[in-house]
Amino acid sequence: MHNPFKEFFYFSQREKKSILLLMVAIGIVFLAGSLLSTWRLQGYAGSTEALEPDTTSCNYQTFMASIKVQEHTQKRQYIRRQYTAREFPDNPYFSDRRDEETIPLTLSPFNPNTADSITLRQLGLSARTTANLLSYRSKGGRFRKVEDIRKIYGMTEEQYATLAPFVRIAPKDTVRGMRQLYTSSATSAIRTITDVPTTSSALSATSASPAESRKYPSGTIVSLNLADTTELKHIPGIGSSIARLIVNYRSRLGGFYRIEQLEEIHLDYRQLNDWFSIDTTYIRHINLNNASMEKLRSHPYISFYQAKAFAEYRKKKGRLTSLKPFSLHEEFTAEDLERISHYVCFE
Repeated sequence: MHNPFKEFFYFSQREKKSILLLMVAIGIVFLAGSLLSTWRLQGYAGSTEALEPDTTSCNYQTFMASIKVQEHTQKRQYIRRQYTAREFPDNPYFSDRRDEETIPLTLSPFNPNTADSITLRQLGLSARTTANLLSYRSKGGRFRKVEDIRKIYGMTEEQYATLAPFVRIAPKDTVRGMRQLYTSSATSAIRTITDVPTTSSALSATSASPAESRKYPSGTIVSLNLADTTELKHIPGIGSSIARLIVNYRSRLGGFYRIEQLEEIHLDYRQLNDWFSIDTTYIRHINLNNASMEKLRSHPYISFYQAKAFAEYRKKKGRLTSLKPFSLHEEFTAEDLERISHYVCFE
């Protein structure tokens, strides 16, 4: 039987060699393709690793650029706050923005009736609290004692406790009605005692009895350290306000040791020199060896730093016997020590 497939798959010796070469060539082509693909993959991986440093550098430059943008934005915001704070100082919104600025804290004695905004801010008060204090003063408010600063809106208990030791209120501010005794000129010139009778009599005309309104005749001598307000008002030129001013300051001092001390409360002692005598035995003395810091600094002639110097000396070296060691302290001048010497003892 004739088989057609046998004839179909019959190859001569030459055709068999050709087919073998063809198969080898095809195998080489496939192998070359596989090797080429592998080489390309390795080349791509190598190129990726080579590009990584460039990518990192690009990310770093992007990060630095973003920082510069933020710095520029913050600088523009700071300049805008400075401008708005300067142009709108009374605006509460801009006052709050000013609180963001850091102001160095500087604690020093101050009078809340005269301190400016810069001093108040350096004492640690916020811009809003400072504005409230200045507004209170502009409307006629006065601080007559240390505790009065508590009523300023925004004043915290911590701030009050910190500032209280540094408050210094002038004697003229401790008495109500004192504004009527002074002129309103820019230099705050004080009326002389000879100008006061009409004013003081007008102040006390409605309340003073005929006996109180009588004045002593010329030549009468009154003890400056013992007279009360009623007796002081019998002296020509002294009304209720001035009498209270003298008594209040005498109480704070512990007594007068010379008539010239009346100048410290803005009174012309020359007009009163012939009416007063001074007995220094009535002066109250402070014992420097046991007086507390509060008692020491309550005296008009002793500042907070001077009271602290006394307390530290006692703590380090024991009892005091004189003021001489403090002549070398920068907190004391020769005038300070001379004034203080009349009001201290070392019992």
